[in-house]
Amino acid sequence: MATIYEVAALAGVSPATVSRVFNGNTVSPEKTRAVLDAAGKLAFTPNKTARRLRKQSSEVVALLIPDIENPFFTALARGVEDRASESGFSVVLCNTDDDPVKETNYLQIAASEQMAGVILAPASDEADLGAIASLGRPVVAVDRTTPYPVDAVKVDNRAAGIAATTALFDAGHRRIACIAGPVGIESTEDRFLGWRQVMTARKSVVPGDFLQHANFRADGGYQAMRQLLALPEPPDAVLTTNNLMGVGALQAIVEAGVDPARFGLAVVGELPFLFLTPPAVVQVRLPARHLGVTAATMLLERIGGDTQAARTIVLRAELA
Repeated sequence: MATIYEVAALAGVSPATVSRVFNGNTVSPEKTRAVLDAAGKLAFTPNKTARRLRKQSSEVVALLIPDIENPFFTALARGVEDRASESGFSVVLCNTDDDPVKETNYLQIAASEQMAGVILAPASDEADLGAIASLGRPVVAVDRTTPYPVDAVKVDNRAAGIAATTALFDAGHRRIACIAGPVGIESTEDRFLGWRQVMTARKSVVPGDFLQHANFRADGGYQAMRQLLALPEPPDAVLTTNNLMGVGALQAIVEAGVDPARFGLAVVGELPFLFLTPPAVVQVRLPARHLGVTAATMLLERIGGDTQAARTIVLRAELA
């Protein structure tokens, strides 16, 4: 069966315009004719349930992310906004600070304001989608998945951890530590599992204190790196599972008088462009904007009436 996006492409209009035509909203005669002609050629039949839902919702979607100050989520948000605006939708940005309580409050607001849908980077693996799901609003999880049967788009995070750790081994390092994010965050757990997989495969001894959990910010990476450097037998390299922790770790390395060019540092994500990055730092580039564009496309398809089973799209990261 044809989709609203195929009708829009053939008619030369936006999907939002197609939706307006079939919902009985005001559209110019020329565009209405083009939409109806395209629908006829494609044998397009609007989903009645979706039409009823769209009449009760706005052309606004909510984007819930954990840290707007992190350039990764800034780029992701830009991808969402660019794709949504192409189809006539506005985006409300909500910063959850990885706090499940704030996240639940924002989801309840999205439901009460009758927003058309939600794109969510869950604060934990127990994200409460009850309020929004009870209204039948579509939800797409981005960067991290949820236990709810909703669409999701994420990065192959274990592969990213494997690539970063392997690069450190290839550079001659053997005592490789890992600074991971908080326990219970899917993306960071997959990344340190990639680190552990390589360490096991290379038969490298990993002391228990070589795995440090910290918050996702620079101060977390800084404190964790200081603890690693203070060990009686410190590591000769470290993997940080996000970009801001990498900034903090690099600061601690420099302050300790350790040469960053000799000490191995790998970062899943890219260090912020304002930061002077030593050439020896290994960086795994994450497709942040592509994540946002893909998530927005999936959400718009659901808003347009797509009823296929929930799907998960996995994107690849690559060494910078």
